[in-house]
Amino acid sequence: MADNKPESFKILPKIFNGGIAGVIGVSCVFPLDLVKTRLQNQQIGPNGERMYSSIFDCFRKTIASEGFFGMYRGSAVNNLLIAPEKGIKLATNDYFRYCLASDDGKITIPKQALAGGLAGSLQIIVTTPMELLKIQMQDAGRTADSSRASDKKVEKLTASQVAKQLLREKGIIGLYRGVGATAVRDITFSIIYFPLFATLNNEGPRKTDGSGEAVFYWSLLSGLVSGMSSALVVTPLDVIKTRLQAIRKADGEKEFDGIIDCINKTMKHEGITAFFKGGLCRMMVIAPLFGIAQMVYFLGVGERLLGVEQKKSV
Repeated sequence: MADNKPESFKILPKIFNGGIAGVIGVSCVFPLDLVKTRLQNQQIGPNGERMYSSIFDCFRKTIASEGFFGMYRGSAVNNLLIAPEKGIKLATNDYFRYCLASDDGKITIPKQALAGGLAGSLQIIVTTPMELLKIQMQDAGRTADSSRASDKKVEKLTASQVAKQLLREKGIIGLYRGVGATAVRDITFSIIYFPLFATLNNEGPRKTDGSGEAVFYWSLLSGLVSGMSSALVVTPLDVIKTRLQAIRKADGEKEFDGIIDCINKTMKHEGITAFFKGGLCRMMVIAPLFGIAQMVYFLGVGERLLGVEQKKSV
């Protein structure tokens, strides 16, 4: 931890850093995120049938059916909204840590968890519509293949068309389908991730530029380990959120009326293992995403662009 609490906290360059970090990180891992979404949304049929048997099988079938660029379905809307989402998440966590730290720059683990939870609660303003639209695009190929198998007409929709349809039918609240499940997932993730990352990051070698920050590779490793651990813990919450936000279902798949209904129906028809669908894939997404994002975040690009001196973080 820093020796002393900085006299002021400039949040704008932190938001820039978070936005840049988010775009770079998500661009690197998006195909894995698409596979994760499809694995989580597929439900086991009455005779045990399933469209994808593994991560590799999902990759293979998606590329065969939709081509290489099919792996980037939904990436446009995701890249558009990931900048404010990660900007809010990373910058507000730093801000709340600054506010909760003592004058000597120390902050307890419970207060670190509180700062992370507050940051997670604020990010859902952007996260919910971003993930809702992204999931429709990512899962479109899976539901389309199911429709073709039943000789049904397949209608292709863009993210903007989905957004317009939701706004027309349900107003702005339509873009916040699954907001409760998103909040539970993101707040829980942030409560675990940020204290764990800070603890690991503070144990590593420091830069020689007087910033007090860890060297870039240590921030990368800390983000990888923290992201992987946190992702595993909240995978059941992510499965619930993903299923609630899927507007289109494949033939025979069940609809869910809220978090409790999703839990009950999933447990009844698929068992507890269903809550860990895509878990390995999610870990493979979140670990490099947050490792890369944290590394880029601490490079201080925002400070350089705005001409602000980079100071030690709490």
